[in-house]
Amino acid sequence: MAATPQNPAASAPRRKVSRHRGEGQWAMGHHTPLNGNEQFKKDDDGLNVRTRIETIYSKRGFDSIDPNDLRGRMRWWGLYTQRKPGIDGGKTAVLEPEELDDKYFMLRVRIDGGRLTTRQLRVIGEISQEFARGSADITDRQNIQLHWIRIEDVPEIWNRLEAVGLSTTEACGDCPRVVIGSPVAGIAEDEIIDGSWAIDEIHDRYIGSKEFSNLPRKFKTAISGSPLLDVVHEINDVAFVGVEHPEHGPGFDLWVGGGLSTNPKIGVRLGAWVPLAEVPEVWAGVVGIFRDYGYRRLRTRARLKFLVADWGPEKFRQVLQDEYLKRALVDGPAPAEPVSRWRDHVGVHRQQDGNFYVGFAPRVGRVDGATLAKIADLAEAHGSGRVRTTVEQKMIVLDVTEDRVESLVEALEALDLTARPSTFRRGTMACTGIEYCKLAIVETKQRGSALIDELERRLPDFDEPLTINLNGCPNACARIQVADIGLKGQLVLNDQGEQVEGYQVHLGGALGLEAGFGRKVRGLKVTSEELPDYVERVLKRFQAERADGERFAAWASRASEEALS
Repeated sequence: MAATPQNPAASAPRRKVSRHRGEGQWAMGHHTPLNGNEQFKKDDDGLNVRTRIETIYSKRGFDSIDPNDLRGRMRWWGLYTQRKPGIDGGKTAVLEPEELDDKYFMLRVRIDGGRLTTRQLRVIGEISQEFARGSADITDRQNIQLHWIRIEDVPEIWNRLEAVGLSTTEACGDCPRVVIGSPVAGIAEDEIIDGSWAIDEIHDRYIGSKEFSNLPRKFKTAISGSPLLDVVHEINDVAFVGVEHPEHGPGFDLWVGGGLSTNPKIGVRLGAWVPLAEVPEVWAGVVGIFRDYGYRRLRTRARLKFLVADWGPEKFRQVLQDEYLKRALVDGPAPAEPVSRWRDHVGVHRQQDGNFYVGFAPRVGRVDGATLAKIADLAEAHGSGRVRTTVEQKMIVLDVTEDRVESLVEALEALDLTARPSTFRRGTMACTGIEYCKLAIVETKQRGSALIDELERRLPDFDEPLTINLNGCPNACARIQVADIGLKGQLVLNDQGEQVEGYQVHLGGALGLEAGFGRKVRGLKVTSEELPDYVERVLKRFQAERADGERFAAWASRASEEALS
């Protein structure tokens, strides 16, 4: 048909009409995969890759691994390829995955609640020394990560871990990852409620189950009955926070939708009180909502925090009650103010049974296999068979009798694992960084350790609680937005106009009842070399300008840009 004034569309190209696919929410009927990650998960469940690792890849070697297994499904068993050495940060976002991949893996050992026996810790240390070139990092989610793992060695490593009750099951991947918990659950004198049973039930019922092995993205859980609020509950997908209900007694306040990365959000209270016996069921309901209603179209919006932000807490609670629990939840109180500004359990503390626990600070979570074995030996030599990891990259030895406490503290000091750390040693945390991480732009672990030394030398009398968190990229694994001083790795220009490693600075972030994200001062970036000078300068200004009893975060929120630069 020819075009005419009455029919101008006849000459126009016909537009393709496509059905709107929404956000890929299963509950809305959208089951067609909308990106490559959703496709490979539909093709084969991530949990199934273990059989191929054991029967094919470990026997035929790295080059035999299917790409969708290598950069996808193997995460369900705690395995990530690590960064090839010698690739600078400027190439992180430029190179293809296969150009960044080394033929070695990071292996994440899952430690729910941070709970370890000395036997388990010793086995991790032995695996580190035999298969991981001695590497070992304590993470800010209570896990231990090893590096330089060969695919040929993975089955043997699994055998050794599982022989002592440990695993790497769903330590990574689009699934429920490690359940973090108070490291002194059932131990501390001031505990509101012990959540250990709930952590165990969730692990035993659901971890490794295909009921929740295909979520839109990762899912993070925190459970703690400590009055210290010691599991950063505000930045987890779901958190159960110990509270005392005026009628029903001790239980948990329910939070959902927290998370950091490039779109940080503080979790919200649902206003619901959950008794200990119902925590696993309520947890499964929240995960079920994420599985069914979570956004699967764009990976950048595939976390629970985006659904919670769109729905609001009232709708979320209603859907949880109506569709998943089939009953109403009890209204409950908010958590009380934290009893201390330090929430890491470092130092010497009395237990419920009259013994003591001793928390100590490795440097930015970096240890090694030999040191882990020595910690196990020290603990046993001082009458303990139990140790813990914390969400601040620290460790704790439990069950020490009063007459052995000082001996243990001195022995730890000899290993550079101090139970009496400076503010800077205690409060500085760092992610993996460019040494191993394919997403990183700058180095973090060595930089953080060197920063501690410099600040201890320059400001020996500084004793105010302070957190300094270093991250190698924008993804905030080291929680930069909620640190007093958060340092986000990026390439910056030095005085000579050269591109060098550096950090964008976030100031005044906090968790607790005054939770909030740090302030970014326009254009404020520092090179790695300038970092000690910058932090010293800002802390001296804080000391000079602060009001009586004022926290650093409060000062940073009101200080002039000049004072923060």
